[in-house]
Amino acid sequence: MTSSTQAPPAPPAAGGTGRTTIPPVKVGRAQTTFYWMVWPAVIAFFVFHTVPVLVGIFYSFTNYAGYGGWNFVGLSNYANLFKDDRILAAYGFSFLFAIAATILTNAISLAIAMGLNAKIMARNLFRGVYFVPYVLAALVIGYVFQFLFSSSLPKILSGIPLFADNILTNETWAWTAIVALAVWQACAFTIIIYLSGLQTIPRELYEAAIMDGAGPWKRFWAITLPGIMGPLSVALVLRAIEAFKVFDIIYVMTRGGPADTTKTASFFVYQESFTYLRAGSGAAYALTVTLLSGLMIAVYVLMLRRREAAA
Repeated sequence: MTSSTQAPPAPPAAGGTGRTTIPPVKVGRAQTTFYWMVWPAVIAFFVFHTVPVLVGIFYSFTNYAGYGGWNFVGLSNYANLFKDDRILAAYGFSFLFAIAATILTNAISLAIAMGLNAKIMARNLFRGVYFVPYVLAALVIGYVFQFLFSSSLPKILSGIPLFADNILTNETWAWTAIVALAVWQACAFTIIIYLSGLQTIPRELYEAAIMDGAGPWKRFWAITLPGIMGPLSVALVLRAIEAFKVFDIIYVMTRGGPADTTKTASFFVYQESFTYLRAGSGAAYALTVTLLSGLMIAVYVLMLRRREAAA
């Protein structure tokens, strides 16, 4: 009769290291466990993201009002993009706002990040202070800035014609107040991106450049800028997309006014869907905003690839 008891492991051979052999991991069982951990997130993403997107695409070809019945209208909602001057003006303002906010945010953030990366007193304290705007809710900040521009500045800067009255009611300059708020809040996160890139540049490069007689601008163009091209690309793309889809601060500060001069594409989608109860056309315009954002990313990535190929 054969015993089912396994023999004890043999002792290590003479002269061996005495290390115990680790049994191989069962890959199949481990992968099954990973799948069960991932599936809940995949299902939740599909239900709460993919399904609403597909439903929105479907209704973009209808005259759905958000309730009740609907009829197919084909591409009429998309054709209206090129017929309504209000829509074109909203998309045009979104592009101009995205350009101004992206350039200002990245230029200011890079300058501040370079200062915070230097050897200054209370450097960590200042890094925390500059990150505070990012953790504040955009709606809260919007109400604070609205009070600042409508009540505080007209009293403090009453001698300056531009700020003597509420700048948010000025059709010519209301956009500057919105850009100021957007840049102030976005700089917080963008500074962190640039700091992460600046800290990867070896100090020896700057020391060698100083010994060779290179000035601050020469060191910036020859060392700093090439060393942060990766973070720079990420910061530009993220900020451009966020600025193009801006909604919350527009909703709080101006509601698209005065005279629709600060109405963005995202705010126009909101009005079309929930104010005018034209959810079908609102879905079409929202899909267009998403496609334009993807196009912006594709064009920028293509430009980066061409530059890398040329280098």
